[in-house]
Amino acid sequence: MTATTETTTVAGLLEELAALDDPRAREVNLRHGDDHGVNLGKLRAIAKRLKTQQDLAHELWATGDTAARLLSLLICRPKDFSRDELDTMLREARAPKVQDWLVNYVVKKSPHTEDLRLLWFADEDPVVASAGWMLTVDRVAKKPEGLDLDGLLDTIEARMKDAPERLQWAMNHCLAQIGIEHPALRARALEIGERLEVLKDYPTPPGCTSPFAPVWITEMVRRKEG
Repeated sequence: MTATTETTTVAGLLEELAALDDPRAREVNLRHGDDHGVNLGKLRAIAKRLKTQQDLAHELWATGDTAARLLSLLICRPKDFSRDELDTMLREARAPKVQDWLVNYVVKKSPHTEDLRLLWFADEDPVVASAGWMLTVDRVAKKPEGLDLDGLLDTIEARMKDAPERLQWAMNHCLAQIGIEHPALRARALEIGERLEVLKDYPTPPGCTSPFAPVWITEMVRRKEG
């Protein structure tokens, strides 16, 4: 790629991102496993300036820098990635925010979504598996046809309590989504959530909905029906 200005080169963008790094924000982000301190609003402003640049997106991703990878995901062209490229990227994306944006902003817009959902869902690596569950949540909400919802509840019931954190969060989201979207399974979803008590004591800011599935399901159903 031919650069026209300093800030459209990878080196220039890395300098720009480094200048935006706030030590206090980095400290907060590190508690959640994200090793960057760049305000996401400022990151989006850079992406808006750059617009879509697939080659530059590849180069930014290759740096391994978390902020650069987040920027990469904002300027890429999701449909241009192959299935194998997305699989490799997911396995490289260990930072939670990078994984979240990769799944939600890129994989969900690619033609390989379902293939990758099935591949990741069964993976032995719980971080990779959590991405499969995240994509399953989307299918539960938007295209549940063909999903074994009872089977998903069986798996959640058996494995969620002792699952590693990120996989547990994704399973819990799936449990809540099933309860919210599928009235015939709502009672079972509520019962599983009550019995397992996953995230029951999670600190929730005022005005936000608790991630504890029974509370989450009840509140979202109230909003939909209200």
